[in-house]
Amino acid sequence: MSPSIALRQARHLSTAAAAAASSTSSSTISISKAKSKLKAEHDPDKALEIYSSVSDRYISPLSSRYAQEYAVKRLAKSHRFSDIENFLESHKNSPQITQEPFLSSIIRSYGVAGMFDHALKIYDQMDDLGTPRSAISFNVLLSACVHSKLYDRVAQLFDEMPVKYDFLPDKVSYGILIRSYCEMGSPEMAMERLKEMEEKGVEITTVTFTTILHSFYKKGKSDEADCVWNEMVKRGCVPDVGAYNVKIMNIQGGDPEGVKALIEEMSDAGLKPDTISYNYLMTCYCRNELLDEAQKVYEDLERTGCNPNAATFRTLIFYLCKKGRFETGYKVFKESVRVNKIPDFNTLKYLVEGLVKRSKLKDAKGMSRTVKKKFPPNLVKAWTKLEEELGLTKVEAGDNGVQ
Repeated sequence: MSPSIALRQARHLSTAAAAAASSTSSSTISISKAKSKLKAEHDPDKALEIYSSVSDRYISPLSSRYAQEYAVKRLAKSHRFSDIENFLESHKNSPQITQEPFLSSIIRSYGVAGMFDHALKIYDQMDDLGTPRSAISFNVLLSACVHSKLYDRVAQLFDEMPVKYDFLPDKVSYGILIRSYCEMGSPEMAMERLKEMEEKGVEITTVTFTTILHSFYKKGKSDEADCVWNEMVKRGCVPDVGAYNVKIMNIQGGDPEGVKALIEEMSDAGLKPDTISYNYLMTCYCRNELLDEAQKVYEDLERTGCNPNAATFRTLIFYLCKKGRFETGYKVFKESVRVNKIPDFNTLKYLVEGLVKRSKLKDAKGMSRTVKKKFPPNLVKAWTKLEEELGLTKVEAGDNGVQ
């Protein structure tokens, strides 16, 4: 990027922040409200304005972290990395920079943007900034490395940094290290680190075992995964819902009775199956072309104390469309809109194409208007093109969305 462009972007960033400061003099929003608005806002400049409106009310690292990360994500999606650097580096001037959690939020945000070299740089500057260093910031640095998909560097940092800066990794540090090995497809190396944890008296958690379990299943090594499960139980790590869900995920393409049996086993163990558990059962029914049974799982979610998520709607709508049940798929879509969990572009494309083929043009038009209100600008553009291809551009007056 040329210096002149970078300068213009930096000025634009400052202008956005100034505009926000001016606009909030008359009205103030809470941090939770800011996070909610940031989720729905896809324009990076407006996202920065929303963040700036609450940045002076720093309450805790957690309260400001999510708002900051949303703003960074929006900038990263627009490839405005110089703006991200200007935005995050300005935080060094804050009095809170000497607080490790505050500085860690900057490291984390760089990781979210995939700017790991910047994350590492500010971590190395902690002494100069007067910020104490412990496993807290180290764990965030490792997470930034994982976010940046630099999995092979995690082990190097893990072995070097504690020695360089004189602190001890904790169970979270080891958990991130093990995740990096599993992301690289090397659960065997993760198992070796378990031995190290045991020797050093570091607690090995169910989550750690579950990460390795998932990796072995992903590689198609079910026997090794079963050994990990047995080792987990042997060590006194009680399987939780997450562990059971990984086990269910491995068999969801087979007989639904096997999935049902594991869900019952969970319940018998005093665990409450969650939405993910039932999604796997629903998917299993769908793959076995048992659509009525799949719909019943969906309809019974509320009775089981669970709420459908975007994956629930995506899976059910896809398979309903695959079977030509577009009208039913449209009803499920309307429910996804009601709970603000609408599926992805391709699933809804499948549905709207089916509605048009069935001459359900009123439903297709209403659906199309609703989708354009919910999708980010880049997908709205693609959807508008789809509308033209399907002949839906002549929308009736007064048609404001789903019917």
